Amino acid sequence: MTQHRKNPIAKEIALERIEILFDQAYNNRTDPAFANRYVMLAREIAMCRRLRMPRVYRRFFCHSCHVYFVPGNNLRVRVQHGKVISTCKVCGAVVRIPIKH
Repeated sequence: MTQHRKNPIAKEIALERIEILFDQAYNNRTDPAFANRYVMLAREIAMCRRLRMPRVYRRFFCHSCHVYFVPGNNLRVRVQHGKVISTCKVCGAVVRIPIKH
């Protein structure tokens, strides 16, 4: 097996590309096919470089079906019992995020 070296320059380039792809997904949110494709490409870049998806972008897509979220269109957001509950309308996945007091 080949060893992967940690190259800080390659990491920076990958993070920049992920940022560009999520910006493109946001700009094309009216066309879900393009937005979903940009999310898939960003995930592939992160997996290829063995990076965690930046925290800013983790809540912009469904982790089970990889659909770019557009609130009201394919995402339902509710606040209950001190948690933000996000439900994907495509696959039905539920994410509960506690609210800090």
